Amino acid sequence: MAPAKRRAVIDLTGESESKVPRRHDRSFARSLSQTSASRGSQSSHTYQPTPPPSSLGHSLQQPPRTSWIDDYDENPEPSQNQDDPTSSYELYGTMDIKIVGVRYYNGVVNPGEKVLLRREPSNQYDRNAIRVDNVMRNQIGHVPRNLASKLAPYMDVNDIVLDGVLTGHKTAFDCPVRLYYYGPSDTSTRLELEARLKDDRLLKATQLKATRQEAEAQRSAAKHLDNGVPSVGLASVQQDHTQGVQQESLLQELMADSEAIQFRGDLSSVDAFAMDEDTLSKLPSAHQPEGIQSTLLPYQLQGLAWMISKESPQLPAPGSNEIVQLWKRTTNDNFTNIVSNHITKTPPKLVSGGVLADDMGLGKTLQVISLILTSGFKEGPTLIVSPVGVMSNWEQQIKRHVKEDQLPRVFRYHGTGTYSKANLLENDIVITTYDKLRVDHSKKGPLLAIQWRRVVLDEAHAIRNFSTSRAKAAFQVQAKSRWMLTGTPIINSPKDFLSALMFLRMTGGIEEPRIFLRIVDRPLSNCKVVDEGTEYKLAKQLFQSLTKDLCLRRRKDMKFIDLKLPAKTEYIHRVKFTDDEKRRYDALLSDTTEMLEAYRRRKQNGGSEIRFTSVLEKLLRLRQLCCHWSLVGDRVKDILKPLDGEKLVNFTPENLKILQQALLTATNEGEECPICIEAISQHTPVITACKHRFGKPCITRSLEIKDTCPMCRQKLTLDSLVGLEPVDDDEEFDGDTRSSKTQALEKILKAKLKDPKSKVVIFSQWTSFLHVIAKLLDEAGIKYCSIEGWMRIAKRDESIEALNNDPDTRIMLASLAASGVGLNLVAADTVILMDSWWAPAIEDQAIDRVHRLGQTRETTVWKLVMDDSVEERVLDVQAKKRKLVDLAFSDKVREQKEASRLDDVLQLLS
Repeated sequence: MAPAKRRAVIDLTGESESKVPRRHDRSFARSLSQTSASRGSQSSHTYQPTPPPSSLGHSLQQPPRTSWIDDYDENPEPSQNQDDPTSSYELYGTMDIKIVGVRYYNGVVNPGEKVLLRREPSNQYDRNAIRVDNVMRNQIGHVPRNLASKLAPYMDVNDIVLDGVLTGHKTAFDCPVRLYYYGPSDTSTRLELEARLKDDRLLKATQLKATRQEAEAQRSAAKHLDNGVPSVGLASVQQDHTQGVQQESLLQELMADSEAIQFRGDLSSVDAFAMDEDTLSKLPSAHQPEGIQSTLLPYQLQGLAWMISKESPQLPAPGSNEIVQLWKRTTNDNFTNIVSNHITKTPPKLVSGGVLADDMGLGKTLQVISLILTSGFKEGPTLIVSPVGVMSNWEQQIKRHVKEDQLPRVFRYHGTGTYSKANLLENDIVITTYDKLRVDHSKKGPLLAIQWRRVVLDEAHAIRNFSTSRAKAAFQVQAKSRWMLTGTPIINSPKDFLSALMFLRMTGGIEEPRIFLRIVDRPLSNCKVVDEGTEYKLAKQLFQSLTKDLCLRRRKDMKFIDLKLPAKTEYIHRVKFTDDEKRRYDALLSDTTEMLEAYRRRKQNGGSEIRFTSVLEKLLRLRQLCCHWSLVGDRVKDILKPLDGEKLVNFTPENLKILQQALLTATNEGEECPICIEAISQHTPVITACKHRFGKPCITRSLEIKDTCPMCRQKLTLDSLVGLEPVDDDEEFDGDTRSSKTQALEKILKAKLKDPKSKVVIFSQWTSFLHVIAKLLDEAGIKYCSIEGWMRIAKRDESIEALNNDPDTRIMLASLAASGVGLNLVAADTVILMDSWWAPAIEDQAIDRVHRLGQTRETTVWKLVMDDSVEERVLDVQAKKRKLVDLAFSDKVREQKEASRLDDVLQLLS
């Protein structure tokens, strides 16, 4: 262990932190352009803006374009959503003013064009300065000094966020613009802020009242629509499986007692990324690459041809109506962006690369290796960034698919060794991890000093939160071409795609968070589809235009893919509580409901001593009780008892061991981060010197705002955080393994393991529950292996090897959070989901590790659900999420702020 004063955050990697051009309908382009211009006069819609940076430190000099991402270094309040702290802000009013000082700047703008307003506190002439830029980040001028002096205090604390649309032509001295004021939607906060804005004569009372009433009407309509979204019903029980079959067939009985369903529904209707299947099937094909010894399937050759074309995109031809990456060419040979209305004579820089979003198991890795071999290495090496558990897979796949005499020089850049830029440039392919890239970014390491031929982000949904340090590090990598690989391009909402636009270096304005959130994400996430309003229709068209231009997505169920995969059958198996379990469950349910009601009452009365996170923790325990009684106890508190007398723990070796064990236990129990309200296992867990647990990105960014713990207000620094080291967690459960759910599991295993060739993967989001199941298997004499999040790489690889090649290893116990990426588990033919994850995409990922290219046996999926419990309502939330994707490509539940999530909790407890 490092000395206390030098203690740094340690993450699971062990690294310390001190084409084919698309044509679009002309009317679509015209409608977007007209809407972009006309929105300057609208005040009826709200959006999700990103707050302006609070300390950019720019002088009057034009900032270099290469540092554009630094402008998005916002830090949310701990109670807010971590990647969009102003997600609930709504329109308060507008003001027409003139931008001044335009004669000092060269930014080109036109009437109807969107502009960006940012605070400039280090301006040497005026510390209240608010600069105005066009969407290409070229400065136009400033907000008048007198107005800026009033607005700056509001902007500095994110009380208001400003947007702007030009209302006329730029002259020699000024330029007319309409400012849009956005502020918090909370009623009491809004009323207080309105009074201040009126006193400062920034907005009139009549306008504030009108926009408030309109916002209230919109929220009411949105809530009504959400409540009216029908649940996706389960298919009726398929009894024909048991007709004519003898009663002694246990497996057939289980099927008869379960509900056969298709978890994902009709995929063809919900996939925002898919061109129609006929168009995809007719894409041109490349030739089999000379250096690849494996024979590419037809759709993989089409994917290779598409990728080759996307690395050399072409601007619209003169006189054409073609739109490429939202740019069109006008009759006078200018280029116009159809979103921001920005016009330029200089040909805009197009994205070289894109998003390969094929379903998991379709061979994205092979297609990328083929692309690398096709273009060669004359222009430099390729950088591949992946989760730590996937690094070895890239090396194995390269050796497997590339001819021996053409094998590239591959280097794994990982760990704590010291390497220079020259060392890396000696190789053809460099493989690294997201955390190593983040560390190199913070320490100015060699990864950021090289101009790569291309950079490839594997499992690219890892950077879907654009404001995290790992995302910012990825944005800063210099490369001629940029690629993202992911089977789940959208997990939570359309906002996930904003990171893709920023990473790919999209130009023209849509990559600006405020513009994307206002024009695309907000209309789609509000799901205003009852009357198919103009904003919704245009957002949907624009989003589909973006994804079709930049993304290629094929699904396993498409006929032309023809994987000839064996059938997959999915069942929900309902389990009944015993009388004793039901009594425990009802008692905890009553406690949870009472706490929720107390929270709601006190919040309505102007404050609450009960934290929302306390309600969510009760809900977590309720879900865990559905699995096994032992999961409900607060083992973390017991582990930390020796440190009870210390408000801030000294990092002695003994104390560090206690903190590490407490953090590991909290992770295994599924504890949620009190800032983002997601499982800490999803975001590199850390524990503070004051003994609170967080996801590392959340607490790091919180401490950048204020150097105190969000939970207890103790003074903290980044050196006050302790992370998890990779471990081989050999913790054993020593209690009674029996519960209704484990007994149901035994029945399924007893039936499946009668087939000597069958193997099973058992998933749970709680590692502590896997330990219970492990003891059950030990007692039954069944050999198994495990995959957990904090295993060392060697132990992880050993488990996969056992499942694949040891005939006696019949079962794998897998943490749902640790198994969503980079695993090939086709040795198994059965998946058992012991509990339900909020986001169904996470479960889909896990299932696809078994049902994928290479699977030779029919696949069966079982989801165990306790009857008449909160687990049933989790299914309803999942159904709602899938329905929202169907309606508007939105998946809101984990992205909502506290007020909206309260509705979901009420649904779960009703």
